[in-house]
Amino acid sequence: PALGRGRNLMARVALVIGLFIALLGVLGLVAPNAFVEVVSFFQTPAIIYLASAIRVAFGVILILAASTSRAPMTLRVLGGLIAIGGLLSPFFGVRFAQPILASWSAGGPVVVRIWAAFGLLLGAFIIYAVWPRRPLPNNSFKPKPLRGSA
Repeated sequence: PALGRGRNLMARVALVIGLFIALLGVLGLVAPNAFVEVVSFFQTPAIIYLASAIRVAFGVILILAASTSRAPMTLRVLGGLIAIGGLLSPFFGVRFAQPILASWSAGGPVVVRIWAAFGLLLGAFIIYAVWPRRPLPNNSFKPKPLRGSA
């Protein structure tokens, strides 16, 4: 029972992660300049360690939530890639982010919106994968047998 509660908790936390990623995608679609500012902020040398820790935590949570999801293998792979990216970010993150941010600047809002759309799709996939498959049972909604019927 305790293990089941832990998996359920991880699925709920993964759902929040999916919502967060999807909301970042929506921000990029609606306000591309604000999206670029947020991404740029997390790529500064002082903040990259925080961003790395967040990525590792997101990845581990997705891995832990995978077993109760609709797409366990995909979530495990995705979680692993995110966690590895988080571990590598302090060493390579700024170097990789600079060309991406430069291409966003050169391409303008259309390029940013394309990247943001991928973020929205990723978040939506995570939400779909960890969303409960059926509502939790609630005895108050069970039909009651009619009197006099067999």
